[in-house]
Amino acid sequence: MLPQAVLAVKDAMLRWANPSSPHSEGRAARAALEDARHRIAAAYGWPHELILTSGASESLYIALRRSMAKHRLITAVEHDSVLRHSEGAGVLAVRPTGQVDLDALRAAMQPGTLVCVQWANSETGVKQPIESIARIVREFGGLLLVDAAQMPARADDAPLLYADFIAVSAHKRGGPPGIGALMIRDFATLLPVGGQEKGYRAGTENLPGALGYAAALEVPEPLEPLRDLRRKLDFAVEQAGGTIVGYGVENTPAIRAYRMPGLSAAAQLIRFDLAGYAVSAGSACSSGSMRPSHVLTAMGWQESELREVIRVSFGRKTSKEETHAFAKLWQNMAQSARHGGLQAFERT
Repeated sequence: MLPQAVLAVKDAMLRWANPSSPHSEGRAARAALEDARHRIAAAYGWPHELILTSGASESLYIALRRSMAKHRLITAVEHDSVLRHSEGAGVLAVRPTGQVDLDALRAAMQPGTLVCVQWANSETGVKQPIESIARIVREFGGLLLVDAAQMPARADDAPLLYADFIAVSAHKRGGPPGIGALMIRDFATLLPVGGQEKGYRAGTENLPGALGYAAALEVPEPLEPLRDLRRKLDFAVEQAGGTIVGYGVENTPAIRAYRMPGLSAAAQLIRFDLAGYAVSAGSACSSGSMRPSHVLTAMGWQESELREVIRVSFGRKTSKEETHAFAKLWQNMAQSARHGGLQAFERT
């Protein structure tokens, strides 16, 4: 969490009143909540409706389950939270790059279909062609739901211009966990349920979380420095014989997946962890299972290959020195794997 977000949460914890209460303290809490809502929407550049949720997973659930769409389509590389709540939905194939097969999308579309797609994949960082997808969805009078949990504020106009629903999350942006938002172009496309959040979500509003989220979004993210660091790491991995997942298409600099031939992801995680580096196999939400990645499987990777892939993400504080040291360790491990030097380590 950013210091600004921590301070905002701490200050808000001193407000005891429920924002839905009619007394003066409650009205003051309501005013603070609505100010946070306005600041969150403004940080993303969203001029329409916005409801606060517990995070991107709940935002996706609300849009998937309560939109007025007659049919649903998701891609084969969506986040687990989408797969869990999309029973009966059509599943779109992706190309080897990880991007949606637009021909398959057009062939699968029916009038009034909700299409759910990630802005950038949470395992590979591969960005989807939102504008092209939206153009097809609009032809059939459908709705577009974009999972933008990985999207920095004001980093991309495509979801803001073309999506009907956008799911976002605070902890991806340096804010507190347990708070997110669903941006909605038109409330008429979503079934209300009563309760709080303008009748579209029940439960006491999380005022400390909302204020912490708003504070975090107002701190600019170092995107260009991260892109420079990522290019350097990509180059080092390629020089050492590694493979960049989704190479050749647009990616977010924060996330990338790399394959180290000859060494399993499990062994890599242990070795990197011992050296002080926190990486994962797949997204953070599913890496603990160590099951084969459904994302890489959908991209056409063989199981023997995808089990050698790790996810390496950057944060605001990732430094040039840390990236250089990590790249050097990656190269040394890859060289040892090629010569069998890590085989005994992996067996243990």
